[in-house]
Amino acid sequence: MNKETNNDIIGNALLDYQLGNFSENIITYSSIAGNDQMDVPFLFRSFDEMPIIEQKAMQLCHGNVLDIGCGAGSHALYLQNKNLKVKAIDISKGAIKTCIFRGVKNATIQNIWNVKNEKFDTILALMNGIGVCEKLENLTAFLLHLKLLLNPNGQILLDSSDVIYMYEEQNRETLLQKNEKYYGEVAFEMIYKNKFSKLIHWLFVDFNTLQSHAKNVGLTCDLIKEGYHHDFLVKLSLNKN
Repeated sequence: MNKETNNDIIGNALLDYQLGNFSENIITYSSIAGNDQMDVPFLFRSFDEMPIIEQKAMQLCHGNVLDIGCGAGSHALYLQNKNLKVKAIDISKGAIKTCIFRGVKNATIQNIWNVKNEKFDTILALMNGIGVCEKLENLTAFLLHLKLLLNPNGQILLDSSDVIYMYEEQNRETLLQKNEKYYGEVAFEMIYKNKFSKLIHWLFVDFNTLQSHAKNVGLTCDLIKEGYHHDFLVKLSLNKN
């Protein structure tokens, strides 16, 4: 029996919640965590409901802001209410519709790779936004692309997680020694209302690896705050010569 697919599962779930049709969360199945679920109401969180590293990122934002993978627009709305200029982008049509319903002034369906000839003071890539790289081999190109979008005194604020803890203890040393794919390269599938996403590839990166890649492209990588569950927030900025 063929699976019924949906290419905008998150967007559909966000719209359902926004329009009062929420009945279930998104189920995820990943290569390292097995079955889990994505709490849809949490995507509509207020500042007080945000994890500490997101709250810290909100406090550090300044100037003209680009919010990558904006989802339901919670970060964009908070910053907009602080009188910052925010451009919120997402590849999900449903997410952008939700943002507009919620009052985000500048929400656009756009892939980050297609943002060009614009400059920002703050680039946000929260909720592991760096995952759009899919694989570690794409991280350098991603950082170079974001670097081109920065104003001279600009910053990139992003969070990620070191997922090595999710592997069995006896497998960790083997994983780090093998010359196979990076352990933070994860594949997962989403299910919502009996419809399935395509297989999604996502990157989680540890701090040392991220710092090394940032240095190679001329970005300073500072650890700003660590969360409660192997997650961390960093600030990337242009090297000052």
